[in-house]
Amino acid sequence: MSVKQISVLLGNVPGSFARLTHILASEDISTKAVSAASIVEDSTVRLVVNDPDRAAALLESYNFNFEVTPVLAAEVPLHFGGINTVLNPLAKAEINILYLYTTINRIGKETIVILGVDKLDEAREILTENWVHLIDDEIYSIP
Repeated sequence: MSVKQISVLLGNVPGSFARLTHILASEDISTKAVSAASIVEDSTVRLVVNDPDRAAALLESYNFNFEVTPVLAAEVPLHFGGINTVLNPLAKAEINILYLYTTINRIGKETIVILGVDKLDEAREILTENWVHLIDDEIYSIP
């Protein structure tokens, strides 16, 4: 199973990101992980929220330009070079990581990374075979 991510295209103007998060928060939708990147005229905000289906309906009602896509959420072990536990098996399997960002909070002590990859099912299989703990629906209930 994968995690649902919402990618929102925003104008690259002051306040657009704050407007997005205010609208979500006003409906008790909390952000679990977030990434924002800008180019000259637009910004892409990627979010994992506690209720992605309700968030999508809300964004649609406000006419946001968005898409919901599946991503992986993986725990990074707490040791020197722990991120390589996640990255190296994917590299060996020639799976391209399109983007990576972390959650705001954690379930335990480990950091959780959100991975957008080009071969989702294959990446899930490879990481599981390499003992990487993948997070599914429990990500939506991170406090």
